[in-house]
Amino acid sequence: EVQLVESGGGLVQPGGSLRLSCAASEFTFSTYAMNWVRQAPGKGLEWVSEINNGGSSIELIDSVKGRFTISRDNAKNTLYLQMNSLKLEDTAVYYCVTEGGDFWGQGTQVIVSS
Repeated sequence: EVQLVESGGGLVQPGGSLRLSCAASEFTFSTYAMNWVRQAPGKGLEWVSEINNGGSSIELIDSVKGRFTISRDNAKNTLYLQMNSLKLEDTAVYYCVTEGGDFWGQGTQVIVSS
């Protein structure tokens, strides 16, 4: 059974940083592009970032460019999202998702609040 387990969320003040991790298992992680998707309270799903299987190509939604960085370690089967200069509007549940949306983690909550 495919497993994606996110961690690293929490409560942080505006301007702070968090690093999300997603541990993948039971599938060939290195062959999949991976995504981070978020859902803010009362809102729909929003794609945040994608990284190709090798880690050489990334995409970011405009609202996080210059603040967030996606990366992966295929040797550790782990996906990361480094989030800096966090804003109130970054508050959301963040999900790790395989390409095509086939598999989703359970999500990790990020709350940006003063």
